[in-house]
Amino acid sequence: MNVHLYRVRQSFADRSITVRTALPDELDKLSSFPFAGKKIAVASGSRGITDIDKITRMVVDFIKLKGGHPYIFPAMGSHGGATAEGQVKILASLGITEKSMDCPIRSSMEVVELTGAGEDIPVFLDKNAWQADGIILVNRIKPHTDFHDRYESGLVKMAAIGAGKKVQAAGIHGRGPQGLKNILPAVSRHIFSTGKVIAGIGIIEDAYDHTMMIRVLHANEIMEQEPGLLEIARMNMPCLPVRDLHILIVDQLGKNISGVGLDPNIIGRMKIPGEEEPTDIHIDRIMVDDLTKESLGNALGIGLADVITRKLFDKISFRAMYENIYTSTLYERAWIPVIAEHAANAYRYAHRGCYNLEPGRERIIRIRDTLHLADLFVSGAILEEIRNKVEIISGPVRQFDDPGELCGWDQ
Repeated sequence: MNVHLYRVRQSFADRSITVRTALPDELDKLSSFPFAGKKIAVASGSRGITDIDKITRMVVDFIKLKGGHPYIFPAMGSHGGATAEGQVKILASLGITEKSMDCPIRSSMEVVELTGAGEDIPVFLDKNAWQADGIILVNRIKPHTDFHDRYESGLVKMAAIGAGKKVQAAGIHGRGPQGLKNILPAVSRHIFSTGKVIAGIGIIEDAYDHTMMIRVLHANEIMEQEPGLLEIARMNMPCLPVRDLHILIVDQLGKNISGVGLDPNIIGRMKIPGEEEPTDIHIDRIMVDDLTKESLGNALGIGLADVITRKLFDKISFRAMYENIYTSTLYERAWIPVIAEHAANAYRYAHRGCYNLEPGRERIIRIRDTLHLADLFVSGAILEEIRNKVEIISGPVRQFDDPGELCGWDQ
């Protein structure tokens, strides 16, 4: 069974900026801080951010220019298999190394316990960060994959869960979605009240995965201003051109694509016990072909799919994935789907799992991943619906080669 789809391109608002032009003016907001002679810890996370290496290097250079002594520490909770070495490898996959940043990287899973944030909530902070004279957080602000509230993914979450390493990530996640909604802000507010955090560099990307905004916020501004930046990020997310599908073919999932590998905000699946599933997006079957190399074997999110390939399965590092899932407690997202020997068979399984499909009326879309949604392959039935909203690039063209692998995008 093969399938022939049309390659189309949908347009989003391109709001890209030049980092080297925009960031210096923002960093000037920190000029009043007495950097000279101070040790400054720069927090870097695990999520794929387009210009994270450029932005981090510019922050490091700014600190040096002001006479400070910067070093980078991983603020990524339990990612990287919850090991210091694994988190350094993740930074390297993002282009952040001691050589490229021209400063030390201090990675450890050790934490210090601060006085509680009230309500019997312990507070922890990366030991290397606590030993600095000041901390600067660097992270993208975007909608979260587990919940929606005033604070989601961003500087507030990085301060609490990322910089709190595995122990604090586990403590907050262990209280479920309500822990993320209610406890996370309390922990972050307490960390900011210590005076240890100098500022946060908030990054917002547009629907093309381009940096569209960078805001430097003083520590006392983060809690107040991040919600507004989150709404800007939400309004600039990419999306599928239709909300009802029979089959979604995904070339790859990965931790650099989304914290859950497949962004629930795009596919309309959460799989969180006790939480209602989204109703605005419906996809009968999702098949995924591969895992990004940047994920280093962490295939968290496969449980959101229905069928995967043997190729993807063989790349899974169960230690890395299970450390992550043990911390989050959302075990359903690591459940193993049906495994097919190659992509064509995965499609057959997905097709078989859709009932009463009328030949020629299948609603199918193929995407590279849930982050890049400008270029798509769509079935004829979908094309009829969106023809006036997209540019037709080619097609119909077959999607699987003779060995059964997905064909490339340049056709």
